[in-house]
Amino acid sequence: MPREEKPQHFSLLRSMHVADACTIANGACGVAAVFQAMRSLADGDPRRIAFAAGLVVVAGFFDLLDGRVARWRRTASPLGRELDSLADVISFGVAPAAIGFAAGLRTLLDELALIYFTTCGLARLARYNVTAEQLADSQGKVKYYEGTPIPTSIVPLGILLLAFRAGNLWPVFHTTPRLELHLVSLLFVASGSLMVSKTIRIPKP
Repeated sequence: MPREEKPQHFSLLRSMHVADACTIANGACGVAAVFQAMRSLADGDPRRIAFAAGLVVVAGFFDLLDGRVARWRRTASPLGRELDSLADVISFGVAPAAIGFAAGLRTLLDELALIYFTTCGLARLARYNVTAEQLADSQGKVKYYEGTPIPTSIVPLGILLLAFRAGNLWPVFHTTPRLELHLVSLLFVASGSLMVSKTIRIPKP
């Protein structure tokens, strides 16, 4: 009888590279941003909103750094790609939505807008992981993004921060307090829609 092959054990730590550490730092900043947003709701300190937004910017720095390190050391891997997507959905999807909620986008329509934005980011990252090999050239390099990359959510987040500091989130639709909709929420909707667009192609560095 043929010998039964033992399953190979996957060692996470041994499979990680320096670039992956940058990716994990990206995700950690995203989680910390969510915590700061929750703390702002708990203690009412508006400075935590700005701190949370700053952590998302730091996450963006680590997101840029991990790609550069991976190309420099030539250590790109499927594990790194999956880590990058998971970190990005936290830092540039969940965290901006949590910050928006903490800053005052809390009506039913605002919540639906933020949920739409986050799920668009999730779908965009999943699509990239599935189609990356199809979009790659003969050397395995993906030449362009379909839809805007999820870190571009820093743009509506920055506008949210300016509106929050001004004390006006620009309500644009109002029937009842629960059905009020703010302009900043529509910016998040636009950001999510651009992420899942197939007509927009952005060159990948």
